Amino acid sequence: MPAAAELDQRLRDLATDEQRRKYRRFFPGDDSFIGVRMGDVFALAKTALSLPVADLEALLASDTHEVRVLACSIMGKAARSRGAELFALYRRRHDRIDTWDLVDLVAYQLAGSWLTDKPRDPLYEWARGDFWPARRSAIVATAAFLRQGQTADTLALARILIADPEVFVQKGVGWMLRYAGDVDRPALIALLDEHAAQMPRPMLRAAIEKFPQADRKIYLAR
Repeated sequence: MPAAAELDQRLRDLATDEQRRKYRRFFPGDDSFIGVRMGDVFALAKTALSLPVADLEALLASDTHEVRVLACSIMGKAARSRGAELFALYRRRHDRIDTWDLVDLVAYQLAGSWLTDKPRDPLYEWARGDFWPARRSAIVATAAFLRQGQTADTLALARILIADPEVFVQKGVGWMLRYAGDVDRPALIALLDEHAAQMPRPMLRAAIEKFPQADRKIYLAR
């Protein structure tokens, strides 16, 4: 049995009706879950970090959410040792990394980490594209740069995405801006002073979450 098919079957063996009902409550209308706990998916991913790219791509092609979570988890966990080939797969098949949770499994660990010492043009291409998961990838990937004390790309990409219509992108931008403020509070304040009035409410609320209440009220009033 091909490795991808074997992993798919192992996941199905872990599925329970109880967990599937839980997913249906949290994700109403989404029937792509089979009922595997995320902890079990991540544990299985740790056993398959050397899975060939072709098998990873086969997992990404699945209609089952947990199978794609498995692929993304493997990619994120194996990023340090397999960055080049996995980043190439990420770019080629981003169409299958199409929900906020899948993006968050790989954007920072794989895309951001791989681009830390390289030109970051792919992030700007994603940020200007029509595919909202790629736009979320662009901003969430910058968490890797923030960990190194670099805020320039987070702030530049936030300006590109400042009025993004997709709420999952808005929340991603606000999340990264909040962390950018931990690194360089004056730079965040400068961006807010310029753009707070344009920012969708979920983005602004996330960005100013750590501000004193009085300051939050001032920015929200704009």
